[in-house]
Amino acid sequence: MAETPIRPEQHVRAGQRPVRVLALLALVAVAGVLGSHAVVTGQLVSSLNPAEQVLEDFSKGEPDGFPQGWQASRSESSTRKAYTVTREGNQAFLRTRGIDDQMRIKKRIAWDPKEYPIVTWRWRLRAASQGGGLIAAVFITLDTDLLFIPVFTKYIWSPSGTAGALKEGGMFSGSEIIVRAGGQPVGQWVEERVNAYADFLKIHKHEPAPQAWGISVVTGPGAELDFGSIKLAKQ
Repeated sequence: MAETPIRPEQHVRAGQRPVRVLALLALVAVAGVLGSHAVVTGQLVSSLNPAEQVLEDFSKGEPDGFPQGWQASRSESSTRKAYTVTREGNQAFLRTRGIDDQMRIKKRIAWDPKEYPIVTWRWRLRAASQGGGLIAAVFITLDTDLLFIPVFTKYIWSPSGTAGALKEGGMFSGSEIIVRAGGQPVGQWVEERVNAYADFLKIHKHEPAPQAWGISVVTGPGAELDFGSIKLAKQ
């Protein structure tokens, strides 16, 4: 029986099959990465992700207990001792002891502030400073200036004042918003919820960068406080 000749286009299709398979596998792998709920330094929150996204849950610590992926802004050896990952049963959190209100820790992490404008976090006061200074603060940085210096909004737990009060920042300091005032409650987890995107627009009168710069936390001198999960939400 005579062999049926293979037309040129059949050679092309046969040769394309491995390429198509590899392309399909690559797409599946990319989708798996984009669909992951984990957010790491430099990785962006995907539009495929759910309405709520975890920025940090303090579940991973380095050998000395310092939270993984974070950096100390100053006095690294002292800061690493003052900020450690701790567990109570199945719950992980960051246990902090305030030494200096400039001794904060920071994490570079990107997300779309228009898609995820809401930032929530939990914190628990264990002991307030006797001097009446700052209890604690969360810094949310959605942009940088022309010198690439982070432009942040500082959300504070203040020993006095009124929740919602805004203090405009200066040339070398960010704006402050009191989210909780007073030295109570002690020993109880409380949750804060802010619209970081709306606050940025209100304070700076322009859109933030397409991708946020990151977050920082600090506990004031003499205070002892635990930080729980920090999350994003679409609304």
